[in-house]
Amino acid sequence: MLNKIIPEQQIQQAMKWVDKYDNIVIVTHICPDGDAIGSSLALYHFLSELGKSVNVIVPNNFPAFLKWMPSAKDIIINEWKENEATELINAAELIFCLDFNAPKRIDRLATPVLRSSAKKIMIDHHPAPDLFCDLTISHPEISSTSELIFRFICRMGLFDYLTLPCAECIYTGMMTDTGAFTFNSNDQHIYYIIGELLEKGIDKDAIYNKVFHTYSENRMRLQGYVLYEKMKIYPEYRTALIVLTKEEEHRFQWKRGDTEGFVNMPLSIENVIFSVFIREEESLIKVSMRSQGDFPTNQFAGKVFSGGGHLNASGGEYHGALDEAVALFENALPEFKSLLTAEK
Repeated sequence: MLNKIIPEQQIQQAMKWVDKYDNIVIVTHICPDGDAIGSSLALYHFLSELGKSVNVIVPNNFPAFLKWMPSAKDIIINEWKENEATELINAAELIFCLDFNAPKRIDRLATPVLRSSAKKIMIDHHPAPDLFCDLTISHPEISSTSELIFRFICRMGLFDYLTLPCAECIYTGMMTDTGAFTFNSNDQHIYYIIGELLEKGIDKDAIYNKVFHTYSENRMRLQGYVLYEKMKIYPEYRTALIVLTKEEEHRFQWKRGDTEGFVNMPLSIENVIFSVFIREEESLIKVSMRSQGDFPTNQFAGKVFSGGGHLNASGGEYHGALDEAVALFENALPEFKSLLTAEK
């Protein structure tokens, strides 16, 4: 039996709005990952099954290995179709904000979303949400927003409207946000949900292959390069760092999603519990962090890079030079040494 974590009052309010409004928009965060796309498309399929008119809008493009997902082709990408996206948001009666906790996480979509008179519902699992929505369903203890979408549907008593495409999207989001169930995934209820998704007919092995076994040759060569040439180990801090420049991305014909998962790889090394990936973009430096055990990546990200996230998975950014970002990271390690070297 699935535990009930979403308060009944929130479920009742959401049900009233879902029942009342027919024109619905779903938005998610910039650089959408598997959980962002998975939760958004899962909710899209569910609401469509209820007879609603639904559009999913994302700030920018998403990785090719997620484009197999049912109805991914119908997602509106704001960086390509900003006028259309703005018009749809302006016309919306209800807006779902999925997998992000602050308007800044949706980039240029923030302006029309905040300006909209539509009712807004946040469903998210990141800590410390900004209170910009009319209803905030926030549960940082849950492994993924996709899991929350499953719980949301079930709590409304509408499990029969959870179709196979919806189930496939939920599983994809849950799988990708837990590293194929290798972190943040010790809650027994996760596996109850997987069982229910299997009953709906998902092929979890096929989904895994579509996400993780469809990389390009350039991506594989880039992976080899970063492991051999770019990975640095700090044994006294049980930490690894990978740094990638724009020039190196260009050399390997980088496409969005090609570096997905790179930050996790050093955690396979014995005695490494903290891994950081710093990548140069056009206008900023992106920082991804992963850890094992109890090391709080969210504390490190918040203090050093004005970021945040979960205990074992966080991110941030830096507006400046790449070498400055690396220096910030290295200079912060001594402050966290006691946490990095603590025996468990």
